[in-house]
Amino acid sequence: MKRTGIFLVLLVLLACAPVSACTIFAVTPGASGDGTMYLGHTNDGVGPDWRNIDDITLTYVPAADHAPGETRPVYFDPNSGSDAAGKKAGNTSRLVLDSIEQVPHTYAYYTASYAMMNEHQLLSAECTDYAKVELNAEEGKRIFYSSELSNVALERCTTARDAVELVGSLIDAYGYYGTGETLIFADRTEAWVIEMCSSPAGTGGLWVAEKIPDGEVFVAGNEFRVRNVTAGDPDMLYTPDLFSVAEKYGLWSPSEGAFDWLEATSYGEYSHPYYSLMRVWSVQNRLAPSLKLSPYVEDSYTTALPFTVVPDTPVNRTTALSLFRDHYEGTDFDLTAGVAAGPFGNPYRYLGPADAHTNFQNDTSIEVRPGANPRPVSAVFCSYSYVAEARSGLPDPVGGVLWFGPAVAYETVYAPIYAGSEDVSTSYTTGTRTEYDPDAAYWTFDFVTNWAMLRYDAMIEDIRAEQARLEAESMRLVGETDTEAAGMIAAGDEAGARRLLTNVTVQRGDEIIEEWQDLSAMLVVKYSNGLITDPATEDVDEPGYPAWWYQEADYQYGPRVYDLERLRATPDLNYTGESVWFPKNVSIDQILERI
Repeated sequence: MKRTGIFLVLLVLLACAPVSACTIFAVTPGASGDGTMYLGHTNDGVGPDWRNIDDITLTYVPAADHAPGETRPVYFDPNSGSDAAGKKAGNTSRLVLDSIEQVPHTYAYYTASYAMMNEHQLLSAECTDYAKVELNAEEGKRIFYSSELSNVALERCTTARDAVELVGSLIDAYGYYGTGETLIFADRTEAWVIEMCSSPAGTGGLWVAEKIPDGEVFVAGNEFRVRNVTAGDPDMLYTPDLFSVAEKYGLWSPSEGAFDWLEATSYGEYSHPYYSLMRVWSVQNRLAPSLKLSPYVEDSYTTALPFTVVPDTPVNRTTALSLFRDHYEGTDFDLTAGVAAGPFGNPYRYLGPADAHTNFQNDTSIEVRPGANPRPVSAVFCSYSYVAEARSGLPDPVGGVLWFGPAVAYETVYAPIYAGSEDVSTSYTTGTRTEYDPDAAYWTFDFVTNWAMLRYDAMIEDIRAEQARLEAESMRLVGETDTEAAGMIAAGDEAGARRLLTNVTVQRGDEIIEEWQDLSAMLVVKYSNGLITDPATEDVDEPGYPAWWYQEADYQYGPRVYDLERLRATPDLNYTGESVWFPKNVSIDQILERI
């Protein structure tokens, strides 16, 4: 369905500002090995967020009681516009768009660019989508973006459905601005997806929510995933005027059949073809290879990739933590292979004009770009990622764990942060992209990713080994702490349990940063100057380049003989990796015949 309509005149282009281009997933309890709910989010953006601080840091918001008549400010999010790197013009302070009535008590939660987990095991994750209507914020008229919606929901709710209903009511009452957005809310038993965009009517907003079936896994990557909206479906919720507004402004007509949310409100893919759908396919294919899903589809409105999949094998914590560590290895899109990966399999690509996050299609035209690199799940511009878990068999302060990883997902280490913890290692709460700080968690991990690009195929083995060791130790520690803290709560000592959970969270975060700094130092010594030096034995290896790279780089035309001109004129000269010996009086013609 390619439609035009009077809604086009209402489209307002937002000022250039960075936003997150994220990948998210939800693993429902019936799809996990032990009934755990897992929720994951990569925050792939650049720049200040609603806090007016860099999006690389973590914030803990404590629980609070509020007096009658208090109001809650709603902050503008400079990440609500386009994906261009840079700072929104004039955004020098934290801007309050309006205030809403405060509630008597708000819950403690962890947040950054978007809310993550609260003290009652309510979890949240976010990704940005393109929508046909993206309006600017306006005080008193359109005051909510997804970031503050997620924060308010975690402040006030304990269940996923309550969070979805609250977010929908806030959009209806106070309006929505900025890009299209997808939020997942999950508790110990249920997970819901809610998707939203501005309304062409100029007030309120358009939104739809769908429950994720238990036993299944949902994944999204910068494209709306809800499709047909069915009136009366108990597992769907939507704004009351959805159908009437869509029809009035030319987004949809009842004569077209079922209301397809994606087609009616969105241009589909977030950037170039497969920018979004390739990541959805990758995660679904890794978890459910028996479905034999194809990465090749007709267009961005395809129905070939299902809303959810049932994993072939129940998902455990180790698998959940691995889902963001993907460069399409072993597929046709493997970023560690080919000339673009260089001689050492570097999976990361520098962004160029063809990678820009602008509409590649709209209602009147399709942009065909000169080419772009595949967008991996683990993106080099990632600020942080996390996998949060909610566990029914444990009290809320213990059952909720936020496994938080700074910088790029593939090379990070996920550190456990308990829902009942009231603090976190200061390394995770400090830092900015504009100033290198070796003690900031972001820079601790980002340095290793960038250093690894020098000889990725070798260094990633060292990184993986240390990553696995640290995460295994964290899992062992969490198991011990679960038992101890749950026992304290059962005995009536919740305050003592919270102190324990806080101490474990802070101390483990500090330990991981220290261990990763030690790894950084080892990698610098071991891989400096193109050499591989064993720090223990002091043996030095000069491995050079792989044979295929010598061939591609015309190494065989290098200084093998003095007559370089004739050497380079020799046809079909290939690199063999073998030396050939000749008598001293042999002619250059004889040499060229042999090599």
